[in-house]
Amino acid sequence: MVVEMKQTVVDGRLMKWLIAAGVNWLEYHKNKINEMNVFPVPDGDTGTNMLLTIRKAYQQVQHMEEKHVGILMEQVARGALTGARGNSGTILSMLLRGFSQELKNKEVIDAPTFARACKRAVDYAYETVESVMEPVEGTILTVAREATDAIKDLPHNEMDLKTLLEQFLAAAQESLQNTPNLLPKLKEAGVVDSGGMGLVTIIQGMKRFIEGEPVVMEADQTSIADDSMDWEAALEPDDEEGYGYDVQFLMLGDNLDVKQVRKDISEMGWSPLVDGDETMIKVHIHVHNPADPLDYAIKSGADLDDIVVENMQAQYLQYVQQRSEREAAVEKKTVEGVAVVTVGRGDGLERLLEEYGAAYVIIGGQTMNPSTEDFMSAIEDLPNSDIILMPNNSNVIMAAEQAASLAENKNVRVVRSKTVQQGIVALIAYMDANDDDAIVDSVKDAMSEAITLVTSVDVTTATRNANIDNVDVAEGQFIGMVNNRLSVSGDDLLDVIVRSFEKAEADDCEIVTVYYGAGKSEADAEALVQALSETYADLEYEIVYGGQPLYPYLISLE
Repeated sequence: MVVEMKQTVVDGRLMKWLIAAGVNWLEYHKNKINEMNVFPVPDGDTGTNMLLTIRKAYQQVQHMEEKHVGILMEQVARGALTGARGNSGTILSMLLRGFSQELKNKEVIDAPTFARACKRAVDYAYETVESVMEPVEGTILTVAREATDAIKDLPHNEMDLKTLLEQFLAAAQESLQNTPNLLPKLKEAGVVDSGGMGLVTIIQGMKRFIEGEPVVMEADQTSIADDSMDWEAALEPDDEEGYGYDVQFLMLGDNLDVKQVRKDISEMGWSPLVDGDETMIKVHIHVHNPADPLDYAIKSGADLDDIVVENMQAQYLQYVQQRSEREAAVEKKTVEGVAVVTVGRGDGLERLLEEYGAAYVIIGGQTMNPSTEDFMSAIEDLPNSDIILMPNNSNVIMAAEQAASLAENKNVRVVRSKTVQQGIVALIAYMDANDDDAIVDSVKDAMSEAITLVTSVDVTTATRNANIDNVDVAEGQFIGMVNNRLSVSGDDLLDVIVRSFEKAEADDCEIVTVYYGAGKSEADAEALVQALSETYADLEYEIVYGGQPLYPYLISLE
């Protein structure tokens, strides 16, 4: 869908679609934003928190057919306030609230109105934050302010909205890249501000929608993080008691005093963000004792709703462990000829990839996609001149190809493996093709040919309701992916696997390898094979421990 915005205005209906585009683009980049979220603490996940916030804002209006943009944006702001999560999500809700205030009596948005609304959004967010603490520069607030400053003096009456939005986005991206220079801990940790990145992502989604580009696609794997040698030290809490708890809730009532609540809450802890009106107040505060703000709200006579209490110290420790595993838990060995760098997650799969000749195994895969930088580190670390990168995940192929293009003084190729099952078969071909005189392109061709001979069946659990490729999926159901394409769904695990075999045309295959994951035992896998044998008796089965998370079974058919 291409939206022509030159010499036009945005009404409520188009604004709703722009917000939906921002939601979709943020959803497909939230994991990358989550990885940036290391300041001041892993307070939940910034990408996820911002997504929950703006998704709630969109849900407030998704069934409305309101032409009046002011009326629509008032409801958007209301939804964002009720759905606000985390520091950045709460500030995002403040920006939306300020933006909507400027549009209160506006039926449509033109370029001058957009510029004024951005200014009001920034002013409102800064005023609200300043009422309880000194705003920190190098955050989402900075990105919003500098992007707004960049468009305030432009000739708005002579510009169309599309051009103005492009200028706003360009300035926001430039501001985002500069955030590490404003916050030393960001530079030490080797990241940009995650909240600012979330804001940029939302605006990118809107711009893509305007230009007719898709906003639902594979996650962007390019990295904008800088190198860091001491990220762990940068994350250590300053308080000897640790990071404490993140407490969030809604206060509901009549004649609520926002200013007094903001003052009282701010005295209880740190990072207070309090916003709302006389009927509903959103409270966000970091404390060592979560009972303090909750008791205060109850004693004030307000009704409480949507209470969230998160242990930030536990999240911090978990983040450090996971990042350490990702950056340090890498196995490498010396090989002759062509070296293979591959990706896998699960102790069984990692060992298997090593046994089949991988010189370097990057720990990662689903939910933990390696970056271009991870591949670059592996390339630089290996003494070999000829190297093959094998991503084993469709979301990682772009990162691998970018690393190959950036490699200097080495011959680096990419075998576009989309599953670990393909990767294992490719490594078997690699062992036959690699020797002292091997040519990297010949080895790559042999490995690429091998992956065409295997059909991958991945079984996992749906995280949300969806309809993809005419397959209806309900959150919590088992789903079967055949060669990375959603093929079947259902409540019974065995039934899903059997129907996945039908889609994979298992009757035409000879060998089945079942890799059972974390949470499944060898006995579980044997019972599965026994059940499959009743339908597919002519197949030869092999059971291998994979240990992969999230996917109870990864299956290859050859």
